[in-house]
Parts: sequence; C-alpha cells; structure tokens
Amino acid sequence: MPSFRRTIDESIPEALRLDRYVAEHLRLLSRSQIKARSLNGKINGKDVKLSRHVKTGDLIELCWNEAEPVNIIPEDIPLDIIYEDERTVVVNKAQGMVVHPGAGNRRGTLANALYYRKLKHSGAAHTNDVPAGLRPGIVHRLDKETSGVIIAAYDDEALAFLAEQFKSRKAAKNYIAIVNGVPAGPQGRIETCIARDSRNRQRFTVAERGKAALTLYRVIKTWGNHSLLLLRPRTGRTHQLRVHLRYLGCPITGDDLYGSADPLFSQIRLMLHARSLAITLPGEDTARLFKSPMPERFTAMIHKLDRMERTQQ
Repeated sequence: MPSFRRTIDESIPEALRLDRYVAEHLRLLSRSQIKARSLNGKINGKDVKLSRHVKTGDLIELCWNEAEPVNIIPEDIPLDIIYEDERTVVVNKAQGMVVHPGAGNRRGTLANALYYRKLKHSGAAHTNDVPAGLRPGIVHRLDKETSGVIIAAYDDEALAFLAEQFKSRKAAKNYIAIVNGVPAGPQGRIETCIARDSRNRQRFTVAERGKAALTLYRVIKTWGNHSLLLLRPRTGRTHQLRVHLRYLGCPITGDDLYGSADPLFSQIRLMLHARSLAITLPGEDTARLFKSPMPERFTAMIHKLDRMERTQQ
C-alpha cells in the first residue's frame, strides 16, 4: 500500500481541505483517484476526514490502495462457481487465493481467473479481443486466507448496482469462525471505531478515532478454549472481523496477524469463512441468497475438538 509523509512547510490558502491539498498542491492523486483508491489521512498523528482543513506546520500522513492494473492477465484457473449470468458471478473462493492483482501478486488471482472466464464466454478469439466495457469488477473483498462467497460484476453498471448495496448495508453477509476463547454471552454486538495501526501498517486496530464498525455475533458451539461463532458484519471495514474478535478477547484460530500460535492447532490457517451473501442482482427486484458449504478444514477441526472433548469427560 503506497504511503506519503511530510510536514507542510509552504504557504497555503486558508480553509484548504486535505483532499484538495493532495490533488492540487501535492498532485499525488487526482480527485477521482482519491475516491477510487480509498485515500486515508492523518494530521499530526490523528486520523481525520478528507474534508479536514490543513495549515502550514501540519504533519500529514497519507496511505491509499494500489491502482488496479490496467492489463489483467487472463488465466485459466479452476473456480468453484455458485452462480453466473452475463453480468455477475458468485464464487466460492478457496482459502489462499488473492482476490485482485497487486504488488507481488500479478497472476493466480481471482480477477485473473474471472477475466479469462468472461473472455471465453464472450467468444473472444484471443486475449487481445476484449469486448468494450468488459471487466472482472470485484464488488467486495475477502482476505487471502478467508474462504467463501464473493460476488463480482462483468460490467461497470452491474458493479455500481452491486456496490451500492454494500455501501447502503442492504447486502447481508454471514461468516463462520472458529476462535480461541469463549465470549462472555451466547450472543452480542461489537461496536467500535477501527483505524490503521500506527505501529504496524499491515494491521488495523480499535481506536477512538477511526471508521465506525459494527459486528453481531452468536455462539454456535464451544469446546474448552475454542468456540464456533456465526458473525454478521454490519459494516465492511478492512480486517473488521479479525480486529473485532481480537478486541473481544477471542482471536480467530490461525490468525497470525491478530492472534497468537495455538499449541493444539499449530498448522491451522485462518479459520474464517464467508458462509452466505444475500444481495439483489442487476435487473431483479428481490434479493437472492447465495451459500457456501462449510469447508473441510472446519469439519476436520470440529471433529478433532469433539473427540478431545469426549476423551476429557
């Protein structure tokens, strides 16, 4: 993720917004790029909105998303397709698959696979015969190690239609997770603000100033120091579920960024799975529900925890 840090030492107009300073004075990003690449800013060490005024002497810190590659390489990668039509596709993403190309991940991603798939369906003779407007538009994202339901669009209009439902919280997502620890009650809500961790730019953390985040949870089953949870994020912050479960005192098993090694399951990777998504497709009036089955890594761990519990009784 690109970043920038400097103290404003030049004379600037009064009441100058941070986003205008970035676009018109620094010329780091255009106004449209600021929005598209989700620019985040700090002034004098505090997270601020882009509408915040800046002044000479302020220390500004900026970070933003990488630009989406202009040329995505189509790749014939097998996918577990849940649903597909001419405009949208719903995939059961495998654990370990990166969603979109970025630094160090130009190939082997979900976007590469979707691009190839759509080119094939559109009848393109080769990768240079790209129909106008064709794109594997990733509507939302899942971390590399998170498996499960994800939806993408094949044209800009469909992308905007689907993205608006995530923005307005009309799309309903449910996840399952196995965590280290047992929540205090059978169900609850975690409501905080989340900001990038100033000590580790790869992580996010609960902070007084940040973006509001809300997660609802329900305990499905417990075994000693492990629990199976059903999670419903009502907002879509980066790493939200991982941050919130760490904050709850129940980090996700196998989370090497927000948790610690589990001596019973030292080889386990992130136990987080996008179980279902309810969303209205372009041209339709009512939401559809798309589901992904429980992954084998979940059933295997649950069986092992069940056996361990029986031997201790």
